[in-house]
Amino acid sequence: MNIFRIALELFLIYILYKLIFEFIIPVYNSTQKIRKQFGDMQQKMQQDMNAANKKNTSTEQQPKVKKEGDYIEFEEVK
Repeated sequence: MNIFRIALELFLIYILYKLIFEFIIPVYNSTQKIRKQFGDMQQKMQQDMNAANKKNTSTEQQPKVKKEGDYIEFEEVK
């Protein structure tokens, strides 16, 4: 009976080892990688929005010139 107990304990240790090193650690690493990618994407979007806001504020300060002469008024024909 003692040999069966040792075999069972070794089998449980093997299953625990496989669970930790082939499931838990890869899932943890994948989660960290995805979080980092989302953080990088969010940071890039924030930088793009800041750049766009700076560009918009610089164009708003310039006076807008109204072009005349290219517009033809539409008249409805019946």
